[in-house]
Amino acid sequence: MPNTMYCSSISAISNFPLYSSSHSNSNSRYVRCAAGGTVAEPKNVSVAEPMLLKAVRGEDVERPPVWLMRQAGRYMKSYQIICEKYPSFRERSENVDLVVEISLQPWHVFKPDGVILFSDILTPLSGMNIPFDIIKGKGPVIFDPINTDAEVDQVREFDPEESVPYVGKALTILRKEVNNEAAVLGFVGAPFTLASYVVEGGSSKHFSKIKRLAFSQPKVLHALLRKFTTSMAKYVQYQADNGAQAVQIFDSWATELSPVDFEEFSLPYLKQIVDTVKQTHPDLSLILYASGSGGLLERLALTGVDVVSLDWTVDMAEGRRRLGPNVAVQGNVDPGALFGSKDFITNRINDTVRKAGRWKHILNLGHGIKVGTPEENVAHFFEVAKAIRY
Repeated sequence: MPNTMYCSSISAISNFPLYSSSHSNSNSRYVRCAAGGTVAEPKNVSVAEPMLLKAVRGEDVERPPVWLMRQAGRYMKSYQIICEKYPSFRERSENVDLVVEISLQPWHVFKPDGVILFSDILTPLSGMNIPFDIIKGKGPVIFDPINTDAEVDQVREFDPEESVPYVGKALTILRKEVNNEAAVLGFVGAPFTLASYVVEGGSSKHFSKIKRLAFSQPKVLHALLRKFTTSMAKYVQYQADNGAQAVQIFDSWATELSPVDFEEFSLPYLKQIVDTVKQTHPDLSLILYASGSGGLLERLALTGVDVVSLDWTVDMAEGRRRLGPNVAVQGNVDPGALFGSKDFITNRINDTVRKAGRWKHILNLGHGIKVGTPEENVAHFFEVAKAIRY
């Protein structure tokens, strides 16, 4: 198992040109938002390829592309209205028309550079013979938690076409609707994170059950992780085949592992997903996000992903140095900053972009938008971000 870590010198980014910010670009017009703000939108031009994909490859772009995790969600009044009519999260996330409508809500208002599929990392579980639900006020509930060899044997490998055809249909529609003006993003859960949910029976504070399994019956956990790895690789490929131009892998709970345990229970499986996908889809941009990953950054880069998404607890300049020049970065404004004043938000955006430099950076938050975030502040975030010029 590889344990060598790549770390670049400070000089690796010392020559990154910085940027200038201007709100008076003559080539832009402004769109009035539902929340009352405005977002700069370029004139209608033929877009050969989304800016986000160019930035990932390190090509010249005029500004950092921007999208926000959980940009479609409960902070938007339009989403709240849908929730009132369709109170079940699974209904909202497993109905093609609703998935498309919700995914496009922030696109219509803010015009982000990435439009991410509205879904959940647990969506594949039903197709793997793992019954679950997402209950309002409680979150994910796994009805039959897995802890034994026999229970792992009952887990089926995932067939996306058979189990979640609505995902493929929604992605196809999104590609047509967005029309390359932004990148369409899919996403999947990482094997260790999915295993954590199904072993713990849902969300957890202490992760005692998954760690008990890892440290007392590692063969059982590895068998489960192998099934999730094969299944998630297929799921990434399926999303790409149906229109996703980039896919983000969420390893939300991997940072509960010590570095040595991450190298056993997460890293090799992430790497296997990346290697498998790159064999069939070499140009698909893969993004990896793990909250609280400051202690694991160098190891995240070893997975072979194109982009490492930093959470807000990592200084962007330091993250750049540690990851090296060959990996693009995403992030990493504190989502709590969106509760601040507009000047405060502007300063945090500018600080992040300055530290990231003008090469291989996708501007985003360091986590998803929080419930209760003022919609007008999200509008301001996009307005400022889209007015930046390198």
